[in-house]
Amino acid sequence: MEIDTAKPVRIFNDFWLSLALPVLPISRDPPASAVYFARMINLAPRLVDKPWGMARLPAPFAAPHDRRIGEIWFEVASQEAVSPLLVKYLFTSEKLSIQVHPDDEQARARGHPSGKEECWYILDAKPGARLGIGTIRPLGRSELHSAALNGELERLIQWHPVQADMMFHIPPGTIHAIGPGITLLEVQQASDITYRLYDYGRPRELHLVDGTAVADARPFPARCQLLVDRARSALLLEANHFKIAHITDDNRPIEVDQGENMLLIPLTGSLDVDGTQAAFGDCMLVQRKARFRLAPGSRALLAWSK
Repeated sequence: MEIDTAKPVRIFNDFWLSLALPVLPISRDPPASAVYFARMINLAPRLVDKPWGMARLPAPFAAPHDRRIGEIWFEVASQEAVSPLLVKYLFTSEKLSIQVHPDDEQARARGHPSGKEECWYILDAKPGARLGIGTIRPLGRSELHSAALNGELERLIQWHPVQADMMFHIPPGTIHAIGPGITLLEVQQASDITYRLYDYGRPRELHLVDGTAVADARPFPARCQLLVDRARSALLLEANHFKIAHITDDNRPIEVDQGENMLLIPLTGSLDVDGTQAAFGDCMLVQRKARFRLAPGSRALLAWSK
């Protein structure tokens, strides 16, 4: 069978799935004629200390003694594989700095390979937990600079109550912050360029010249957030640099643009990826063709670059 990997493929989420085959009928077993070639890499987690992190992490994660872990990055340990996307888990016990990221053009003008577009999927939120995204009204560069210096920016940022299964798209230029009491999953361009605008008096460097230059200080569009239906498979986000799909065992097909690398992120239950088990707390890089199936009641996010 000749396979055209340039065409979109349809994933049937209930049983065996293929990331690089023509549209297939739903089946409990892979078609006998299908030829699979896959390279699957279970990405290595890297624990990152943060002043706003946590000494005790939710299961299945664990913080080493005397460390406050704020982020867990899933990275490719081998030089043989590269992903343009990065997956992180964030755990907050305090407010994060108010910050902004540049777009690709702005980043390259400042000597960086790329900017940073990202999205957040809320895994858990304590009562009253909030995200700061956008500003309550448009701010010019001079007013933004002054508000960052005198602390008024905390009042001017647009604070959003959050709950589990909410998703937020953060385009470059969006002023944003994460409040305490939140566990979230972040998918982003593989860039760590951040301009800190305000940090609640912590003794860390601010980046007001670059930050105010790249910021687009305005209210956050309602179209950039949604509440995910846990029971339904769907394409959640089509951003400039990546797409995100939510997959469940509901038998609903999803169109997926074939890419060289896809990130598979279990949310609940377990998945079998070419014979390797994955569960919440894992992140897998699937290259080219692969087959995987979800255990009953399981859910996962699938992320791939455009």
